[in-house]
Amino acid sequence: MNPKSREQLLALLAVTAVLLMVGDKFVLQPLTASWAARNKRIADLEKQVVEGAAKLDRESAISDRWKTMRVTALTNDISAAESQALRAFERWGKDANVTVSGLKPAWKRTSDREEYQTLECRADATGSLSSLARFLYQIERDPLAMKVEVVDLTTRDNEGRNLTLSLQLSGLVLTQKKNDNGAK
Repeated sequence: MNPKSREQLLALLAVTAVLLMVGDKFVLQPLTASWAARNKRIADLEKQVVEGAAKLDRESAISDRWKTMRVTALTNDISAAESQALRAFERWGKDANVTVSGLKPAWKRTSDREEYQTLECRADATGSLSSLARFLYQIERDPLAMKVEVVDLTTRDNEGRNLTLSLQLSGLVLTQKKNDNGAK
């Protein structure tokens, strides 16, 4: 091979190497990155479609649950809602044979634009372990929209026969009136 051909071959190889590097940097890498981004976007969209289909499948159950919540929510009137909560505590305590004391209702509202607020009730109940368990059961099975948030159980004697249950409940209050189909 003569030197002239060798120089032409080396020049051709150098130009080819530069073109391959430029092609890799400016063509192949951006195409690979856009392909990966496209695949990620497709996976995200497929996940959203699956979640949406699951929500559509559960639509009637969610709708029924919302209707139940609207019916069992505490009344919109502040004093009447507190009265409902107090009567519920009296009923639960009487049914479970416990003494309820220290009942303190407090209103919680996140902002004026919210369509609900909560009535937080703190209370202490005294009784045996079985009666306190029955008391908690009565709270949980009651249709009134009250949720147990915090429970603290302490003993009042050395044998553990007399216990005090401190608990915090939240009651749902819908602040805007809705018609029968749930529209504002």
